Amino acid sequence: MQISVLGLGYVGTVVAGCLARAGHEVIGIDAEPRKVELVNSGKSPIIEKELDQVIAQQVEAGRLSATTEVTVAIQQSDVILVCVGTPSRSNGDIELRHVRRVCEQIGAALRVHPGAPVVVVRSTLLPGTMRELVIPTLEASSGRHAGTDFGVCVNPEFLREGTAVHDYLNPPKTVIGELTRASGDVLASLYAGIPAPLIRTDIETAEMVKYADNAWHALKVGFANEIGNLCKALQMDSHRVMEIFCQDTKLNLSSCYLRPGFAFGGSCLPKDLRALLHKAKSLDVSLPILAAVLPSNELQIERALQTVIDHGNRKVGILGFSFKAGSDDLRNSPVVELTERLLGKGFELRIYDGAVRLASIHGANRDYILHRIPHISGLMVSSIDEVLEHADTIVIGNAAPEFRDIPRRLGLRQTLIDLVRVSESRSASGVYEGICW
Repeated sequence: MQISVLGLGYVGTVVAGCLARAGHEVIGIDAEPRKVELVNSGKSPIIEKELDQVIAQQVEAGRLSATTEVTVAIQQSDVILVCVGTPSRSNGDIELRHVRRVCEQIGAALRVHPGAPVVVVRSTLLPGTMRELVIPTLEASSGRHAGTDFGVCVNPEFLREGTAVHDYLNPPKTVIGELTRASGDVLASLYAGIPAPLIRTDIETAEMVKYADNAWHALKVGFANEIGNLCKALQMDSHRVMEIFCQDTKLNLSSCYLRPGFAFGGSCLPKDLRALLHKAKSLDVSLPILAAVLPSNELQIERALQTVIDHGNRKVGILGFSFKAGSDDLRNSPVVELTERLLGKGFELRIYDGAVRLASIHGANRDYILHRIPHISGLMVSSIDEVLEHADTIVIGNAAPEFRDIPRRLGLRQTLIDLVRVSESRSASGVYEGICW
């Protein structure tokens, strides 16, 4: 396949070399003549393990070359990969202008090129940039229509400097955000031999994935450092602590707790986090990331409260108010907190939770209901039907299996506020409201 790569920086040079190594004919494009000269002489313009050898071999084999001429290279290409600088808070306007300029150059070449290449953005762009900037610029500059006259895809990279060649050949995943299925098919063929899950999705999701990845990596580094700072103050070996922490791949290093939804609660997470923060404060150790977790959790409760208020119905039903499905524990349940705030604002409530039956609860949970929230216990009903008969707005508070068919049981004027994603639907005004989807 004939491929052009715009931008010979850390991403573009690695991509160009590895695609040529896979047997494609690749032209690298860069505005800096020195980078072009280095590639054409068989040398890498960046320092990166294994890359010098890859570039030298592919230039010698005649599969890799470089130029400053955008139009000539694009007119020969089946796939055009954009690997230019990406926006940040400090230089976003400048680099978006650079992205726009590259799109204008591609569009000008497409105007006179009779083929239908696929334009693939590997640069990291904020969600919405493709629809709001890249595609309109390509269409305006080319006089052609994206999706019919040429293809468009987003293909975020997951390369680390220092191991980029290895990461290209062994990625954790390959993500393709496609404007059309045909565009995605062409791009997917480039990765046929790569041993990684291939994920094809919409353009906006693909844009967001890279930011989610990098924000998570940054959070992990900050989290480990804060644990380390506290361990040092306690004269403990932080590396040993985190070594043990990382051996848990069922909860700690897994997809557990990474599904957007309502606030966390229960008798462990809030209590233990507060205790840890108190200990750190007594040692004069600042833990800003960990200190922000509970306020962030509180904001999710506020978000749910405001969502109920915005729907404007005074009669509200709550299905599931223990802190998680299958438990009768109401202590530190965020749904109980939401319920109390709704009561304080004058809403008429009915509450059902199949796991919370006063007659069968004993010990601390029974004491909590009778003495800490007696005003709520009086609103508990014995069936889902009683809640549905009462309420104009129904709130699903935990993921009990018996709530899965609730969306199909709603009346014409009833609205559903879903805190756990019992439905795979997206929010639809006046009908269904997911708390963060």
